[in-house]
Amino acid sequence: MSWLEQSDTLSCVLLRLGERRFALAADQVAELVAPSRIFRFAHCTPEIDGVILRRGRVVPVCDVAEKLIGKKLISRRFYLIATRRQGASFDYVALPVSGDCELIQADLTPPSPSDSAHVGGWLSHGGEVIEVLNLAAITPGMISQESESEPLQEATPEAQTC
Repeated sequence: MSWLEQSDTLSCVLLRLGERRFALAADQVAELVAPSRIFRFAHCTPEIDGVILRRGRVVPVCDVAEKLIGKKLISRRFYLIATRRQGASFDYVALPVSGDCELIQADLTPPSPSDSAHVGGWLSHGGEVIEVLNLAAITPGMISQESESEPLQEATPEAQTC
């Protein structure tokens, strides 16, 4: 059962990307950390900026700002380390944020069929309507339920190389 099905009230963390605020379910947030050294390496996933080392884990850094607000973050105040379901287990992802984060309790409105896939719901806080993020839709490496049911297609040589 997902957090959307459990209750109409949601404990969540508000995060700032540029001038906009978004929310993430509090049970998905592992920690908020100051920016640390990011290790960049050659890879094929443009959504990943690199990795950070945190508590003995290699955590991919995914700047989701470009998908959500149309531009990458220039300044990074914190990394919000979030958990996401990867099949039967969980993994971590670091989301750069540009401002303070805040823990709140708010009533949740479920997404409508016309909302983008990254919208996990809506909440109202301080006179502002805020999108609750669906990490599975905006971070790489997540397998949607639809793609799990479809047979895998053979990879072409172009798909195997970067």
